[in-house]
Amino acid sequence: MSQSSSDHLRFFPYGSPYDHQREAMDTIAGALDDGRDVLFEGACGTGKTLAALAPALEHARRTDKTIVITTNVHQQTRQFIEEARAITRQEPIRTVVFRGKSSMCHIDVGYEECQALRDTTKEVVEVEQERAELGATSEDLLDEARDGAESGGTGGAAADEAAASRQAVMDEMNALEAELEELRDQSICEYYRQNLVGDTDGFYEWLFDDVRTPDEIYDHAHEEGFCGYELLKEGMEGVDLVVCNYHHLLDPMIREQFFRWLGRDPEDVVCVFDEAHNVEDAARDHATRALAEPTLDSALGELEETADPRVPPAENVVSAFREALRRTYEDALAYGERDEVDEDWYDLSITNDRGRDDLTLAFLDAYTGQGIHEDLDVALELGKDLDRQYHEAYKEGETRTRKECRVLQAATFVDDWLRDSDEEGQYPVVSVRRPGRFDAGGEGDGDAEESSAGSQNAERSGDGQRAAVGGDAGEDSVTTDGGTATDAEDAIYGRAELYTCIPRRVTEPLFDELHASVLMSATLRPFDVLGDVLGLSGASVGETDDGDGGSDDGDPTPKAEADGTEESDTDGPVEMAYGAVFPEKRRRTYAVDIPALFASKREERETQTQVASALADAVRFTPGNTLAFFPSYREAERYHDLLGSHPDVSANRYLDRPGERAEELRQRFTADDDGVLFTSLWGTLAEGVSFDDDDARTVVVVGVPYPHLDDRMDAVQDAYENAFAGKDVGWQYAVEVPTVRKTRQALGRVVRSPEDFGVRILLDERYTKRARREMKKYSVKEAFPAEERVEQIDIEPEKLKFAMLNFYSDMEAWDGSPPRP
Repeated sequence: MSQSSSDHLRFFPYGSPYDHQREAMDTIAGALDDGRDVLFEGACGTGKTLAALAPALEHARRTDKTIVITTNVHQQTRQFIEEARAITRQEPIRTVVFRGKSSMCHIDVGYEECQALRDTTKEVVEVEQERAELGATSEDLLDEARDGAESGGTGGAAADEAAASRQAVMDEMNALEAELEELRDQSICEYYRQNLVGDTDGFYEWLFDDVRTPDEIYDHAHEEGFCGYELLKEGMEGVDLVVCNYHHLLDPMIREQFFRWLGRDPEDVVCVFDEAHNVEDAARDHATRALAEPTLDSALGELEETADPRVPPAENVVSAFREALRRTYEDALAYGERDEVDEDWYDLSITNDRGRDDLTLAFLDAYTGQGIHEDLDVALELGKDLDRQYHEAYKEGETRTRKECRVLQAATFVDDWLRDSDEEGQYPVVSVRRPGRFDAGGEGDGDAEESSAGSQNAERSGDGQRAAVGGDAGEDSVTTDGGTATDAEDAIYGRAELYTCIPRRVTEPLFDELHASVLMSATLRPFDVLGDVLGLSGASVGETDDGDGGSDDGDPTPKAEADGTEESDTDGPVEMAYGAVFPEKRRRTYAVDIPALFASKREERETQTQVASALADAVRFTPGNTLAFFPSYREAERYHDLLGSHPDVSANRYLDRPGERAEELRQRFTADDDGVLFTSLWGTLAEGVSFDDDDARTVVVVGVPYPHLDDRMDAVQDAYENAFAGKDVGWQYAVEVPTVRKTRQALGRVVRSPEDFGVRILLDERYTKRARREMKKYSVKEAFPAEERVEQIDIEPEKLKFAMLNFYSDMEAWDGSPPRP
């Protein structure tokens, strides 16, 4: 049975919670006591973080569990730290903020190298400690021998026995000294050595005296000569709260280690996922596996240098797969298509009507050995042995770096490909690109925080650009070992990829293992879609009417047991949604009735003129900065240029470009007081970044920013169609719902506090009420929650400037006279 509100309010550090916040806390407390998951949507200002943390911490304290709160957005991590600090000043909690190894290492080595260094360092310290213990024993025996010799009589025999024992100890010490001489020639980590021999009590007292950031931990450990990352791992057992990245939970291997460091079984962990609408894409990336052609080249070079009878069978497999990969992409490239390939991965469809994909068929055709599975088993065995040899060589100090075994990487991927490429929900694909840059891929126990927020959706834009998906172990080796694929100017190289269409392959086992989870975001709905996609038990298929937790008057209405809503499965997730809590009079949302910005219409001059005119009015009649989001970076650049020559636009223009760091641009933009920033809705500025108060007043979403509808997206739609029942479920799950979530996220970049004010503009007729009647399936208005639809005011484009002028005048926002319409 759930505890009373007063129990978990001891973890609420800011006086009294809002009524809706208290209600949410009570609902979450009851769900956790029942071991049920919670789907929690709350608009900006709902206080989701504390509404989840307070009851979760109380539940954990009472039932001896650990809370893990996770996100893939830097700004949210900073907020978690601030909230945890406030909590611990009121009710002491032990908190660890955990970040990946790559940004915490004092000597900048990779995971495998670190493991080898730790092993050697630990061995050195153990031998030194053993030698010291033997030294103490030797001194005791020497004293005993002297005492016996001085006492005479039977003491002489005792002295002889002590002397003999001491000689044996000395012999053992000499042997240890020789062993130490060998060990000292090997590579060790002095920081980790200090962890083993130094007094770490002071470090842990400092660590748990407050909530420390990873940077603070790194700096403090560096000053003390410790390895902060390893001390964190050692000190996590039994803590109350851990703040981490999605990476530590969605990667099955890292998750297993992570829970071991916590000293917890999964059923003793409650996870709070913030920005949980991003879990789908993050899980898909973690489940996706890829292998690039340079890795195959390196593997073949590695085999050439290896003297082992298992080399020929391994070469049979690796060379055949490499030949098949090259033949597949050469055959798939149409006449002239090669010229379109640049430094971004360019997908080529390899599906066919003959059952297996083109790459698999080409591989089977190219293979010439005695048995493909037998040779593959030999290649895997050889790869594991070589990997062990590389580990030992680095550990023994024979090599300066820990060599990666490309044979093992290649053989493992080929084994996965043969087993999984025709599985339901897997999309086998070949991609090509030109050499020239390296992608940031997921790596081992690295710092996924550096790339997740910026990369997970940044390349899913209408430009059709796509970054390398994690899991390609050879992606960083294009110029290593085997060199580039070729030095010719028109060279391209390929990559085979097993793209995971349905992410529940990763998430369902996780949610099944945990005691409970709280998934929260400002844009989770529709809940049934989220439940299906992530594999949360009890989620039904298909949304029912307006049962999305909203009400037409915009009041926050929880959909949970608290209001008596019936649920189809009492073991299923508890659902609750709270709409905007800031004063409605301080915001306006306009759906501007301009012709739909279909992809086929974007090149038409009339369409561009209408969009540019409406956008110019929005910029001109904003007393401050304007954010403009587009379906792609290409469209953002188009209207950046068009408004540059528009006679009514004098605002400073800022253009966000793919592949460039957006933070510096954001800072320059927010320092302005009359600027307009053009970016892609699929970029890094559409969520997880606040534009408070004067940072931005107006936000415009131009068009319905569907992702690039390529073969990969078609495969995701097909997978959802096959997995779930319902009309157009593939389109809804794969395209419409994620797009509307992203649109809602973009609209939420402004009006971030009760005192803030601003205008949100949806610039496309598909958002209007008229479209529901006249455009039928093209309308997207019904995809928004009910309380948000009520606030959307349909308006003709020529009237937008008058509406904005009136609203901002009511807000007394103009410095001096406003512009004249």
